[in-house]
Amino acid sequence: MSTLEEQIDVEVPVQVAWEQLHRVNQYPAFVSGLRHAHPHGSNRAHCDIEVAGAERVFETAISDHGENQVMNWQTLDAAHLRGTFALRSLDNGSTRVQVRVEYDPEAVHEVYGGPHGFAQSHAIEETVRGDLAQFKRLVEEERPLRGS
Repeated sequence: MSTLEEQIDVEVPVQVAWEQLHRVNQYPAFVSGLRHAHPHGSNRAHCDIEVAGAERVFETAISDHGENQVMNWQTLDAAHLRGTFALRSLDNGSTRVQVRVEYDPEAVHEVYGGPHGFAQSHAIEETVRGDLAQFKRLVEEERPLRGS
C-alpha cells in the first residue's frame, strides 16, 4: 500500500471549507477526471470518472467525524483507494486542508491504466496537488456567495 499526504491553506473559515467538502455533487469541479458524483443514503456516493480515455463507475463510502473536522472515504467496488480529509483552523479566516490517500499501485494500474512505479506515484501526486489547488479556488471564490 502506498500513501500520499498533501496539504493546502485556504482563506476561508474552517466551517466554510467543511461545508464545501460535504457538497459531493460539486466534487467534479475540483477532482480531476470525476464526471459526476451523486450522494445517496447517509454515507455513500456514486461516482463516474474518466481516466486515460476510459470511463469507470464506482461507489464510495464516506464517514464523517464532524467534531474533529475529519472525513474518511474509501472506494467499495473499484481499485482499493481510501483517504482522509482533515481540516485545521489556522485563524478565524483561514484553514489548512490536509489530504491523505492510500492506494495499491498494482490495483490502480489494473483498473485505471497509466504508468507504473515512480511515474505512477508522481502522476498521482501531481493530480492530488492540482485537485487541492482547484478546491482552494472553488471554496475561496464561493465564499462571498454564502454571506448574502
